Amino acid sequence: MKTGRTLSNLVDELERQMSTKVDMVVPTQLLHHSTSSEGHSTLQVETGDGLRQFGITENCRRQLAERLKIPFAYFERMRSEMPELLDRNVNSWLRHAPEQRMVRTLDGRARAFLSDRYRMRDNYDLLVHILPELRKIPDVQFASMELTETRMFIKALSPKVRYELAPGDVVEAGVVVANSETGHGMTAVYPLVHRLKCRNGLIAADASIKRAHVGRRIEASFDEVTIFKADTLKADDDAFFLMLRDLVSAAVSESTFVLLAEKMRKTMGIPLLGDPLRAVEKLAVKFVMNENVRVGVLRDLIAEGDLSAFGMVQAVTHFAQDPSISYEEATELEMIGGRMLEQSNKEWSELVSAV
Repeated sequence: MKTGRTLSNLVDELERQMSTKVDMVVPTQLLHHSTSSEGHSTLQVETGDGLRQFGITENCRRQLAERLKIPFAYFERMRSEMPELLDRNVNSWLRHAPEQRMVRTLDGRARAFLSDRYRMRDNYDLLVHILPELRKIPDVQFASMELTETRMFIKALSPKVRYELAPGDVVEAGVVVANSETGHGMTAVYPLVHRLKCRNGLIAADASIKRAHVGRRIEASFDEVTIFKADTLKADDDAFFLMLRDLVSAAVSESTFVLLAEKMRKTMGIPLLGDPLRAVEKLAVKFVMNENVRVGVLRDLIAEGDLSAFGMVQAVTHFAQDPSISYEEATELEMIGGRMLEQSNKEWSELVSAV
């Protein structure tokens, strides 16, 4: 697994972000999009205290373009080649059908353009509630965690819950807690399998429990901006956080872990009967892997020399440690490894018999 941040670094950054983020529900007629001749876009908000201006992240641009039904490639082309046309398009559509949208900002930049029903479940609140439960895991190891532009990941291991796949080849239980503040996925808890031999991590994405960031519509005026102050952002659904703590315990339980480990062990008995190159190509199509990942997975499969279904799973999760990919891409590969375990006998047969 990629290591990412330390726990103390993660806490420090989340505390810093809590002091600088601003969230508001804004009637779209009070929004104005402006782009400089160099292609730098800003979002201006007419508040009761005057005009506030924010830079716009790529994520926010994508969500804005999607909401206004402007193809993102065209949105970006206008931004770089005809900024006046982009501003005219965006501002016209913002006023064409007025509505309320949640704008989430951080460090002076608009980072998300969301529904006014979006349930703010912040990373800091999640960490405060989940960390005590993680620390109850005997000899817990905070193996990997990261805070990206769009998501937070916490990966912890339970070294005392282990399973021997083969003599000397041991895996241990773990758990992944994930969250997004910007509309990129639900709050989720995933079981994790960590192979000691190569430090590969496999995430059982299909066994996750998720909770969408959707709640009741926020009561806000259609004539003015509603700004959420930092001290009002505390989650009001304590029952949800209690449920999350229970799910952490279930994710690292021996019963959950053994079930996943046995699925992994069974792949050892499925040999690759066809061309490994063709098998990896089919794998890349099925799980939407780009060229860099496809080449890396094939390289790791051949280098390890284990031409079996198990070897393919390990090649995918091993490449997740490659420095050429981001933390989010690495986590996605670990989830693909988990989804591979859930393939039916027919699906495995079609894959390993590739010609």
